[in-house]
Amino acid sequence: MRSTFAGLNTMVRGIFSNQLSLDTTGHNITNASTEGYSRQSVNLAATRGQNVSSIYGEVIVGTGVDSTSILRARNVYADKQYWAETSQQKYFTTQQTNYDKVEAIFDDSKNTGLKNAITEFYNAWNDLSTNASTASNRIAVIEKGNVVADRIKTTAQQLQSQINSQYEDMRLNVKSINDYCDQLTQLNQNIMQTEASGGTANDLRDQRDEIVDKLSEYMNLNIYEDDKGMYSVVSNGITLVNGNSHLTLEMSDPYANKTYGISDYSVNIKESGVVFLPTNGSMKAQLDTIAEDKGYIDKLANISATFLTTFNSMHQQGAGIDGTDSSLGDDDGTSAYVGPSYGRNFWGDEDTLYTWDADNQKVVAKKMTDIKRSLSVDTATVGTDKVRTPKVTITGTLDSTENLDGINIINALGICTDIKSTGGQNLIAARKLAVEEDTSSTGKLKGTYSVKVNGSGDGTNATNLSTIINMDQANVHSTSFLVYNDGTSDYYDTTTILDRTTMTEPESTKRAINTDSINAYYSATVAKLGSDSESVDDKSDAQDKLITQIKNWRSSTSGVDWNEELSNMIMFQQGYSACSRCLTTMDEMLDKLINSTGMVGR
Repeated sequence: MRSTFAGLNTMVRGIFSNQLSLDTTGHNITNASTEGYSRQSVNLAATRGQNVSSIYGEVIVGTGVDSTSILRARNVYADKQYWAETSQQKYFTTQQTNYDKVEAIFDDSKNTGLKNAITEFYNAWNDLSTNASTASNRIAVIEKGNVVADRIKTTAQQLQSQINSQYEDMRLNVKSINDYCDQLTQLNQNIMQTEASGGTANDLRDQRDEIVDKLSEYMNLNIYEDDKGMYSVVSNGITLVNGNSHLTLEMSDPYANKTYGISDYSVNIKESGVVFLPTNGSMKAQLDTIAEDKGYIDKLANISATFLTTFNSMHQQGAGIDGTDSSLGDDDGTSAYVGPSYGRNFWGDEDTLYTWDADNQKVVAKKMTDIKRSLSVDTATVGTDKVRTPKVTITGTLDSTENLDGINIINALGICTDIKSTGGQNLIAARKLAVEEDTSSTGKLKGTYSVKVNGSGDGTNATNLSTIINMDQANVHSTSFLVYNDGTSDYYDTTTILDRTTMTEPESTKRAINTDSINAYYSATVAKLGSDSESVDDKSDAQDKLITQIKNWRSSTSGVDWNEELSNMIMFQQGYSACSRCLTTMDEMLDKLINSTGMVGR
C-alpha cells in the first residue's frame, strides 16, 4: 500500500533536482568567460516506481526524479583535432616570426643594405676601368670594398644574434613545458582521487585540457586516458607524462660551433640523456629556423669565398701602376722581371693564397713565406691555331694551411693590408697583362713573344674584375691572349694573326657561387628568402582559418550560450516553484486529513 506521505517525497525530490539544475546553470553563467571552461549539465532520471494495487491488479506509480550525474559538454574528437592543428599553427607562426627578423636583416629597401654595397663596389670598378691611373677612382674602390666587407660581417653577426635569441627562447620554452608537465601530473592525481567516489571532476578536467592546449603549442602530442581517468602525454614516441609521473626536459651544455661562431645546444631528456626531437610545434620550428639561419651565413660565406678566391685570382693576373711593367719571354715559358705590381691579392692577407675546395665547400688558405711572383705564357695548339696566354705564377715556402668555412671565411674577408696602406691604391691591378707579337727587322713573327702591360690609363683588368660581380661565369673575362695561324715554318707573317682578345673563365672552374655572378647569387638568395617567407605567411593564414573552424566546433559543444542558460534558468525556476506549490497543496490536504477527519459528532 502506498504511503500517505509518498507525494511529499516526490515533490521534495523535484525541488532538490530543480535546485541542483539551477545551481549548475549559475555555475555555467559565472564561468562563461573562463578560459577552457566546458558547459555543464545535470543528468536527471525518473526514480524507481512503486507498485500499488488497483481494481484491475497492480499499477506502478512514479516516485519523482533524481540526479544521476553532472557532466561537462566536451567533444573529444574536436579536442584531438585542435591539439594536432595547434602544433602545426605554432610551427608556421614561429617560422613567420623568424622570417620577419631575417628579412629585416637583409633589408635592401634603403641604401644601407648589402645589395647597395655590392652595386657601389661594382660601380667603383667600372669607374676605375675608364681611367686606371686616377687616384680618386682607386681610393673609391678601396672604400667601397671596405663597405662590402663590413656589411657582410654585420649581416652575419645579426644572423648569429638571431640564432642565439632562438636558443634563449628554447630555454624559456623548455621551462614552460616542464611546468605544464608537472601541473598535468598533479591534476591527474587530483582527478583520480576526486572521481574515486564515482563523481566526475569536471572543473579539474577542464583545467587539465587547458594545459594540454598550451602544451600542444610547443610540440606534437598524442593523448591517452586510462581507466582511472589519468592522461598519458606522448610526443614523437616519448611519454612525457604517464599518470602521476613525468619526464624532465633540459638544455644541454653549450658546445662550440666554430663554423658559425656560436654555441649550439640540444634539448635532452634529463632522466635518460636522450635527445628530444619534436616533429611539430614551436620547438621544432625553432630548431629548423636555427638551421635555416645558418644556411644564410653559408650564403654570405660563399660570396666572401668568391671574393677571396675567384676575384683574387683575376686580380693577380693584372698589374698596378707602381713599377716597370713589361716582360720578354719565349716559348720555353720563361720571362723577365716585371715589377711588384702584379700577382697580388685584393682581399685577405698578402702572404696567403686562397683556393676553393668545392668537394668540402671550404676555402683553403695557404700561408706562404719568401713569396716570388713571375710571369709565364701558356702555349697551346687548338686545331691550326696557336694560343698563347699570359700567366702569373706565385711561389714560395708553405708555412701553414687552414681550411676555412662559414663565419671563418667571412672573418677573413677584408681589403689586403698592403692595398689599404699609404700609396697602396697603386697596387690595385686594374691594367691587363697581354701577349703581344714580336716582329723582327725582317717583318716576320718568330717563336719569340712579349708580355706587356698597357699604359697607366688602361683599365681592362678592372673591367674583367667587374664582370665577376655582374656577369655569370660564362661571360667573365679573365685575361688577354694572342691567337695566330700555325704554319709549317718557324716564321709567320704578322698578317696571319687571327685575334687579340680576352679569354672567358672556364666553366669547369669550381666557384663558391657556382656559375652565377656575385650580384645574381645574392639576389637569388634574397628572392628565395622572400618567396619562402611569403609561402609561410600563406600557410599560416590557412592554418589560422582551420584553427578558427575547430575552435568554433569546440565552442558549439562546450561553450556557454547566454540565451540557452537564461532559458534554462527560467525553466528550472518555474519547476522549483511548481514543485514547491505542489508540496504546499499536498501539505494542506494532509493537514485536512489529519486534523479535520473524525471531528463530526464531537
